[in-house]
Amino acid sequence: MAKSTTPFESDAAFEARLRRRIQKLILFSTAALIAILFGFPMYFMAVSAFKAEAEILSTPFNWLPQEFVGLQHFEGAFERAPIGQWYVNSVFIAAVQVAVGIFFGAMAGYGFAKFQFSGKRILFALILSIMAVPFQILLIPLYVEIRHFGWHNTYAGLIVPGMLSAFAIFLMRQFALSIPDELLDSARIDGASEFRIFISIALPLLAPASASLAIILFLASWNNFLWPLVVAQDRNLWTLPVGMTVFSQPYRGEPSIGPSMAVSTLATLPVALLFLFFQRYFIEGMMVSGIKG
Repeated sequence: MAKSTTPFESDAAFEARLRRRIQKLILFSTAALIAILFGFPMYFMAVSAFKAEAEILSTPFNWLPQEFVGLQHFEGAFERAPIGQWYVNSVFIAAVQVAVGIFFGAMAGYGFAKFQFSGKRILFALILSIMAVPFQILLIPLYVEIRHFGWHNTYAGLIVPGMLSAFAIFLMRQFALSIPDELLDSARIDGASEFRIFISIALPLLAPASASLAIILFLASWNNFLWPLVVAQDRNLWTLPVGMTVFSQPYRGEPSIGPSMAVSTLATLPVALLFLFFQRYFIEGMMVSGIKG
């Protein structure tokens, strides 16, 4: 026998569906507005790289170049400064810091999660407290230490201070807590050393968190401006963020807005491509790390 539906039940179901649709519409509209607010500066930068200087800041804003100048601003930027060398420096420094940061972050996080030793909680609390200290406070002591080691104006001075991260240790520790102790104990029974267990078992299981951490560390290294500015006086050691300051001044009496937009576009490409292709791993890794931690 079919169940009868009262008018009140029909009205309630209709109101529930309408409420859900309104909520979805509000969420979609909010997300679209945020996307436009964040995306417009990127669009302005990219399209300005192909506009004539006089057109870039003209009003009203032209959504497409009225006078397409091709790669003129890119060519002018490469003629004016060693963009290629700065690009290589940025990639090299970021790659080393990401690789070393993930390995030692995973090792330290695994140790805090799976080993018991005296002062463990105090030491971990100290590491977490570092995350609350602004880098500007540590800048002068760190610079004095780098000069003492003779690393001023060298690749070592640019790379070493950014190889270890308190956040990397925290993130890896949260994920390592979910690794079953029984799995590690079985490897110990089979005679595996602790380092072998870490390399063969723990590190592969930390892959989702490693993917998220790789993107975070790469962004931090790629966008770092203050430390390379302080350490590297040699123009050939500059990174892209430091080198881009060259284009803040007119060149040969002409504005540098076009070349500045061109270099900014080139500097944004690796970050955009990295997140475009690995956003799924980044989101999954962060969600899993948060849930399992």
